[in-house]
Amino acid sequence: HLGSYTAKLGDISEGYHYVKLARSLVDKVGSRESAGGVICIASPVRSYVEPLQATFEYHNEGYAAAMESGDILQAALNILVRDGVFLFAGVNLQTTQEKIAETANFMYERKMMISMIVNKCLQQSVLKLIGTDEKPQDFSAEEVSILARNNSVVRSYNFHKAYMSFMFRLHDDSKHYTEKYLDCIDNTWANLILQHAFQAFYTGLISFWVARKSR
Repeated sequence: HLGSYTAKLGDISEGYHYVKLARSLVDKVGSRESAGGVICIASPVRSYVEPLQATFEYHNEGYAAAMESGDILQAALNILVRDGVFLFAGVNLQTTQEKIAETANFMYERKMMISMIVNKCLQQSVLKLIGTDEKPQDFSAEEVSILARNNSVVRSYNFHKAYMSFMFRLHDDSKHYTEKYLDCIDNTWANLILQHAFQAFYTGLISFWVARKSR
């Protein structure tokens, strides 16, 4: 966590040093019980320095380690974070959709509601980009209730709504959901999450486009 916090505060090099140290200690001690969590937190920092494709494999390893130790939460977080990067890393959309569907089944079977909603936000975006006849599943009443309460979920939901509105050049929706996204970004994860960098880039781009179109 220290490496993640340090990197988020702006010192990527120092954060990278700490997360590599944490990973080497896990390997040296052979502590598989904590490996899933360490890999999940460390990999987004490493993705600022190493190729994104390498960090996909780190998260796969983190998932496997967490499952081996029975840590379902860290297993879910590893594949959820991994899938969230696929969309912006040039991974084939059909491949991305297949991975997201696998993740959705994993979370559904274990009733991991919050992770399911974040995954569904991503899945809806990918299905629309593919242009498939498959319709994104609507949110259930329970999911809508969580959307109203959980700030991290609200952040993901509003970002994907803004992003897809921008991709299809829907000016009013782009403006609306970007404003809602910006209202909730100060009270989410303290750790460095790579998706947040993509979100910052695209919300900046969307805001610029909306401002130009609003003149």
